[in-house]
Amino acid sequence: MLKNKLMPLLTVVLAIVLLAGCGSNNGGNGNNANTGSSESTPPAETKAPTEAPAEESGKKIDVLKVSFVPSKDPEQIITTTEPLKEMLKNQLATQGYDVGSVEINVGTTYEAVGEALSAGTTDVGLIPGGTYTLYDDGAEVILTATRKALSNDSDAAKDWNDNKPTTGLDDKQASYYRSLFLAGPSAKGQALAAKVNGGEELAWEELNGASWAVMSTSSSAGYIYPTLWLQEKYSKSLTDLAQVTQSDSYGSSFARLAAGQADVIVVYADARRDNEEKWASEFGGKGSIWDDTNVIAVTQPIYNDTVSVSKNSPIMSDDLKAALQEAFIAIAGTDQGKEVIAIYSHEGYKVAQPADYDGERQAQQLIRSMK
Repeated sequence: MLKNKLMPLLTVVLAIVLLAGCGSNNGGNGNNANTGSSESTPPAETKAPTEAPAEESGKKIDVLKVSFVPSKDPEQIITTTEPLKEMLKNQLATQGYDVGSVEINVGTTYEAVGEALSAGTTDVGLIPGGTYTLYDDGAEVILTATRKALSNDSDAAKDWNDNKPTTGLDDKQASYYRSLFLAGPSAKGQALAAKVNGGEELAWEELNGASWAVMSTSSSAGYIYPTLWLQEKYSKSLTDLAQVTQSDSYGSSFARLAAGQADVIVVYADARRDNEEKWASEFGGKGSIWDDTNVIAVTQPIYNDTVSVSKNSPIMSDDLKAALQEAFIAIAGTDQGKEVIAIYSHEGYKVAQPADYDGERQAQQLIRSMK
């Protein structure tokens, strides 16, 4: 009797317990962590990430300083590269950089630009491989220049004279070049050229009897590789020559050659193409540069110029290096950019590694050992 009366009551209690159990599950995995309270804790408020301003992220640059070596007339370099200022600002802006201004200068010497990179007083330097390896304690290569390959790449001087003029190949880019020993229209220069074109070897005494114009000691084409060639052939160097003048630019070397003040100059392989018009109009050449000059020696390949950055620049970072790489490559891909970088006979850029210039380092070690 009592049992029959209790059954409806037990059924109601059981239903209430089951409903309470379902309510505590919250639709999850059934493990309720809130055992101490029946009130749930609201989730912490989350805010959407916001992009840091340029000043906070390190992408605000007041001044970006770019230096060039004086391989051409400094005024010509400054004038030609003026558009590079806005090009760099615009390209870096696409990568989030706010650059106030870009300053471009031409160093008084190759060494001056290397020293500025080491000191951190300039941020970016367009310098030859030789200058980079001399100052790689404070400079870091990020790009190497590419150029149109030449119609001649022989290591035999006579081949260059038999196949004049040298032209560029539209369908091929080169990552290296050569240095040429170029004899001029003077009597001594013509005598040296005649012997080479006749298939004869030049004696050291003949070279030592000529007057020479060379570049600074950190110039790959204008000093280092010519010295290596002399070392391999005669166990001599440019410093052993009796009559040597250091030029402040390749243009002044060509002027000396045209005037007969130098019998031989050392230049990069396409220097005659770059100075073809100036040979008669500015330097005083009597005929064309191809008729008045002859190659008497050819060096081993030289890795192309670099775009290097300062390791000690206060604004330099890995992110900025990558941004500069992309910026220069993009600029070289535009018509206006090609006009600017043509001042150095650059036609494009590719990402470089320090190891690319190990051969240049070996050359520098040899140069130092000979001093």
